[in-house]
Amino acid sequence: MTAKILVAGKNFGCGSSREHAAWALLDMGVTAVIAPSYSDIFSGNAFKNGILAVVLPQAAIDRLMEVAKTDDIHIDLEQQTVTTKFQDRFSFEIDPFRKHCLAHGLDEVGMTMAMDRQIGAHEAKLAQSQPWLVPAHA
Repeated sequence: MTAKILVAGKNFGCGSSREHAAWALLDMGVTAVIAPSYSDIFSGNAFKNGILAVVLPQAAIDRLMEVAKTDDIHIDLEQQTVTTKFQDRFSFEIDPFRKHCLAHGLDEVGMTMAMDRQIGAHEAKLAQSQPWLVPAHA
């Protein structure tokens, strides 16, 4: 499989209550799914694994399914659009936090590491004001 975008039907991911569904898509090279709706669990797992889940109306899905038979589909996360070479242009909404994370390749660990300086400053302040909370090192 060489496609990075999967165009799918409504309630995509229903029945996939584990991250394995997202992992399987990643293993196939899929980095985005376009569908009219998603199961809540799949949507969260997709995001946590760096997969963009775009929601578009059924009419747009029908058009993209037709185009995908012969031509590429493009997603611009920054502009929040899905386009084709045939001048099709579909706008989509995305939570600003999710957009930021996906655009910068941040997962939960990456977000925590990005706050390293602030975490260190907090821990130092805590050690000064409440030293009994700081674990003793052997």
